[in-house]
Amino acid sequence: MAVRAGSGRQVLSLDTLVRLRRGLHTPGTPRRLQVPDGMTAPLGCDAVEIPARLGPLVLPRLPRVGCVYADDTHWWWLVPSDSDYALEWPAPTQYAAGAVVPDAPAVPDLIHRPTGTVPYTPPIPLYLAVCLVTGTTPTWSRSAVA
Repeated sequence: MAVRAGSGRQVLSLDTLVRLRRGLHTPGTPRRLQVPDGMTAPLGCDAVEIPARLGPLVLPRLPRVGCVYADDTHWWWLVPSDSDYALEWPAPTQYAAGAVVPDAPAVPDLIHRPTGTVPYTPPIPLYLAVCLVTGTTPTWSRSAVA
């Protein structure tokens, strides 16, 4: 809320200044996807980044879709922390620990918010859907090399 000082000049509140500061971005500074208000991330939060052209192919293959963020070039799916444990996410997918998206020119838009308070897309169905649309064999299905 802005108020007028006795001089007639506009004085900005602390909330407004904080909001303006968050809007500033130094090039090269990583951005973090935020869990929407009213939601909790009890298992921590990471993100899986996929090219935007693959997003619409992955979406209908999932039994549950959590928070999904997007810009013109990428989609990010929120998953519980450590969802990369024992998984090799296929190229061109990128795994973002802490839901940090360092190369995003701006904070991506939230394009899907699930009902309820949990922001996660289940990682195994997401992994399998990404493998399917990229033509990659899941790591546990590959032949062992002796």
